[in-house]
Amino acid sequence: MQCTSSFLPATSPFIPNKERTSKPNSLNFQPRNKILCFSQTYDSASDEDDDNNWQSSIKSLPLPHHLNSITSTSNPFVKHCVKLRNSSAYRCSHGSVLLVGSTPIRELYQFQGKMQDGKTKIECLLMLENADIPEDLNNLYIRRVCVSSMVMKKLSGLQSTDCLDMVALVRMPSTFRNVVDNLQEEDCRAWFPFPHRILVLDGIQDPGNLGTLLRSALAFGWDGVFLLYGCCDPFNEKALRASRGASFQLPIVSGEWTHLKSLKEEFEMRILAGHPANSAESKLVSSLSRDFADSLAETPLCLVLGSEGSGLSEKSRQECELVSIPMAGEFESLNVSVAGGIFLYMLQPNNSGSN
Repeated sequence: MQCTSSFLPATSPFIPNKERTSKPNSLNFQPRNKILCFSQTYDSASDEDDDNNWQSSIKSLPLPHHLNSITSTSNPFVKHCVKLRNSSAYRCSHGSVLLVGSTPIRELYQFQGKMQDGKTKIECLLMLENADIPEDLNNLYIRRVCVSSMVMKKLSGLQSTDCLDMVALVRMPSTFRNVVDNLQEEDCRAWFPFPHRILVLDGIQDPGNLGTLLRSALAFGWDGVFLLYGCCDPFNEKALRASRGASFQLPIVSGEWTHLKSLKEEFEMRILAGHPANSAESKLVSSLSRDFADSLAETPLCLVLGSEGSGLSEKSRQECELVSIPMAGEFESLNVSVAGGIFLYMLQPNNSGSN
């Protein structure tokens, strides 16, 4: 494989606007004003920095334009990529995501080619040495850097990399917004281009479930996802694997109930929530059916799905119209990603999935 050393444009990193100690999962992005550069002596013995020295340099853009090969797992750029994979706060501060595997990278490239709007950008491909460049990526003007098998294992975090030949450094999409603390400044009309069907996740903490729900929302033509407080990061490595690129393709907004109510009022949306029928609720719980779904075909709506353990929050139970999935079996409820798939299919826009 031939690896080039073409120029990589500087990433525009981001940092949180202010600390939110009471809500550590809330992210709020503001652009940084300064970009620094790492030292270029990467594969020397001096790479074995102590943690303090490393912490002092992580805010940099760590890839010199002349570098086209990395063989050391102690390379600062490798450490940078590993931290992007492992830390939500670090991804936030740099505005970048590490995407592992050729399949999601191809899907992202194909989506990027369709959109041609610059909302998501592949900044760098890290290719396993001697691996063949996929034909559909061969003519793409993206910087490529060869890495050893040990470096690839470090980057991916996987025990076996036999079928893994690339990872990508990807700009966090501009379609991802955090609106906490900015209610007065935010225009909810800008969050979603077509807010006819919005999936709302209430405290979904399992990244596999969250990623699967994003993938299902994209598959069934939903217009975006709203994350209430307590949800995991949609760019978590497990969420990315489960979503198969949907995290980059769907508009995603992270906010609170005040923001969601603004969206509801602006677009006159109904807010439904999935909830077991046999729960002790004073409110009426409607049953999901084809007739019920057809009656909402032209109605803009939000669908709220609760957390894996405790279900809907008290606020969601109060604010939403409750809807259950009828079941003949003895189980009280379904896994949230399974239940969500059923709701998303039945309530998809224009009834495109109905017979």
